[in-house]
Amino acid sequence: MDLISLYYFSELAKELHMTHTAERLFISQQTLSNHIRRMEEELGVPLFKRKPSLSLTLAGELVLRFAQKVGRDYGRLQDALSDIEGQERGMLKMGASMVRLNACLPEILPDFTRRYPQVELRVTDAISSRLEPLVLDGSLDFAIVLSGTENPQLHSSHLIHDQLYLCVSDRCLRRYYGDDAEALKEKAENGAFVQDFEKLPFCMMTNRMGQMLQNCFNEASVIPHVFSKSSYSQLGMSICNRGLAACAASQMNLAGQLEQMSEDVSIFPLRGKQGLLSLPLSLIQMKDRVLPLYARFFLKLLIQYFFRVEQTPVIRLGKSGEEEMKTGV
Repeated sequence: MDLISLYYFSELAKELHMTHTAERLFISQQTLSNHIRRMEEELGVPLFKRKPSLSLTLAGELVLRFAQKVGRDYGRLQDALSDIEGQERGMLKMGASMVRLNACLPEILPDFTRRYPQVELRVTDAISSRLEPLVLDGSLDFAIVLSGTENPQLHSSHLIHDQLYLCVSDRCLRRYYGDDAEALKEKAENGAFVQDFEKLPFCMMTNRMGQMLQNCFNEASVIPHVFSKSSYSQLGMSICNRGLAACAASQMNLAGQLEQMSEDVSIFPLRGKQGLLSLPLSLIQMKDRVLPLYARFFLKLLIQYFFRVEQTPVIRLGKSGEEEMKTGV
């Protein structure tokens, strides 16, 4: 039984689908099947139940825990040898939601690739609940998740309270509130309640930020006028920029996009019954994992990025251009 067979077995145990796993590993289904069969012959026990659908046997679950530990230990060995030999090559495996990957990686990668041009970065786009198991089984070196973790095997470091904001253009405000728009902006400068903007169409989201925005409407007993619904926050910001609807955005979203936002877009802290809204973001990694130098350098850049984001002022009152007010678009 070799490391390759253990790796193939672990990957099949994740997906429990022979064809899909083989395609993802870029090997034939027959090759994957042969590795599993040889492992079962060597160990003298079946690792999978084949019917009615593929599932792990009790022995398979035991072997999976062993394979995951071997994978983690082998990764640590490679990391340690890389540092001893002074090698500046390797693979960095990071997980986060696509929204956060889109926000942080363009800011970090120029400095990282200049220092470590031969390190390959592999990213996994997933929600927090799916990222934690991937860190635990060694598939990821670290991940950015919501609210940290209570797992005793993982170390959690706070990154940022990613504050949420209401974004709306003067064009949109004046279309629905007329002469009351300026007074509404001044009232919302220290915190916007959605019920004060209930006439506006909203870009709603299907992610955690969207859930928090919907909760604000629920608390106020208001049914939002939905302009669009998507898991992609950038879409809402683009629609808002066109003056078509209001949207919610986080500090991370806005810090890198302020220069692209129209000058007539106002940005207000979003407030609920319990106060200003934010998403607590943390970095999780295995407690006993010693990361190689290039991974530690990446984490240093990541922490510096979040510090800059937290210090970036984003609250503002939109400035209506004369031409925009005439055309209303």
